[in-house]
Amino acid sequence: MSLTEVVLGFLDDAEPWRLRSPQFPSKVGGKPAWLCQRGPPSLSRLECETCRLPMAFLLQVYAPIPGQDRSFHRTLFVFCCKSPECYTRNDSRCVKVFRSQLPRKNDFYSYEPPQETEPLSDLDQDQTTLPVSGVKLCWVCGCPGNKACSRCHSVTYCGKHHQTLHWKHSHKKTCGSSKDTAASPFLFVEFELLTETEEEVESGKGDDEAAVAHTDADCPTLAEMLAETDLEEMAMHETEDNKVFQRFKKKIAPEPQQVLRYSRGGSPLWVSSQHIPSDADIPVCTCGAKRIFEFQVMPQLLNSLHVDSTEASIDWGTLAVYTCSVNCNHEEQYCLEYIWKQDFSTEQQM
Repeated sequence: MSLTEVVLGFLDDAEPWRLRSPQFPSKVGGKPAWLCQRGPPSLSRLECETCRLPMAFLLQVYAPIPGQDRSFHRTLFVFCCKSPECYTRNDSRCVKVFRSQLPRKNDFYSYEPPQETEPLSDLDQDQTTLPVSGVKLCWVCGCPGNKACSRCHSVTYCGKHHQTLHWKHSHKKTCGSSKDTAASPFLFVEFELLTETEEEVESGKGDDEAAVAHTDADCPTLAEMLAETDLEEMAMHETEDNKVFQRFKKKIAPEPQQVLRYSRGGSPLWVSSQHIPSDADIPVCTCGAKRIFEFQVMPQLLNSLHVDSTEASIDWGTLAVYTCSVNCNHEEQYCLEYIWKQDFSTEQQM
């Protein structure tokens, strides 16, 4: 992929087996299809930095680095808090992203490409345990969890919060009697992420702003200029913000259903002129290397997550993901990367 090429992500339905780890999926919702089968992020790493409750799995993007053996398989996992109160303006503490990567020859997957038909071993898989390492997973969220139900001992959770949620939802009736076939109320609706390269549309010269002529006859006095300074600054800011927002709308207009834009080493498509990060705002990787932009989550995704509410709701303008520029190796550990959350200006509407 060239630095200027942008790949767009769209939602599509898929058979469940295609969204499991051996197929190396890109997907939204459901439970995480963990890449490395050892050492997924612990509960403490998956907590919201604001409310300290477990985050929900939002999406994952399969994004290998060509020509780099240690990342022959490479997936980025995005998690978000489900508490609307944590989505304060331009605050990124309610979202997290983790990177996992493996060489082609590894302990978990075949050296050959995955099969195109449903494997027999997947027909009955219930996603409660990682098959290779035996790590127990939470019934509610699919993240590591060794806390078992004290009555049936057959269901595990990441913590008390999700154990209580499951008990009230369905486990109170099914505990000790049969396998719980109810869907977890905590998960987002599951979709496959399909991708296609964005086609560039040339902009016409008519989009340029017209120059404004000033005449000496209308030149204000110094007192008038000082009195109008604040109003002028506000007007300039609103004009710039509107310009950025109109560019955003124009850029996505040919493909309005896009929920993700991928361009490793490229630039995000911002929704506002406010709260755009400088290089200094993006922390370096733990290895010391600079982080670069890799992909962004679009606001259109919110329409498919069933999070709309007459009251408060989770929300964002865009989530821009930055990852290690050298894609450092962490020996099968999940590496925390960085997300920048930008919200719409109060005057903007999609």
